[in-house]
Amino acid sequence: MCYFFLLGFLLYFFFGSWHLGFLVLAPWCRFFYYCLFLNMDNTKKTLVIGASDNPSRYSNLAIERLRQKGHPVIAIGLKKVKVNGVDIETEPVPIKDVDTVTLYINPQHQEEYYKYIVDLHPKRVVFNPGTENEELQDLLKKNDIPFMEACTLVLLSTGQY
Repeated sequence: MCYFFLLGFLLYFFFGSWHLGFLVLAPWCRFFYYCLFLNMDNTKKTLVIGASDNPSRYSNLAIERLRQKGHPVIAIGLKKVKVNGVDIETEPVPIKDVDTVTLYINPQHQEEYYKYIVDLHPKRVVFNPGTENEELQDLLKKNDIPFMEACTLVLLSTGQY
């Protein structure tokens, strides 16, 4: 079955038209195209810690860009407000199936979130520039939670999120 899809792709590559592949191998090409490209759920539920309603703050921009890319967003900040359609909570809230926690608070304010982040057991934690924290990174390592020092906005804009 994979050969049919590959043949359709090669026809597209060499002749520049999907319709040649679909006309020759229509049922298999459509099936694999749907399975591989249309039926993929690439959304990543993301918790933004340090969210702000100030449009000039990177956390605000991250919420906007995450929503534009279709990622569900939960946000925690200092003020209970709404940003880009997302309610910012002021206290940690129970969340299931968190893919990514992205940090926008400096290391001195992260300690109160250590247990919360570990208990969420996200698939990864992103330390944005200025939020790097060895103590939290060691705790994440001990709990087998991957982390990265990166910029969420760059990851989103380069398709690496």
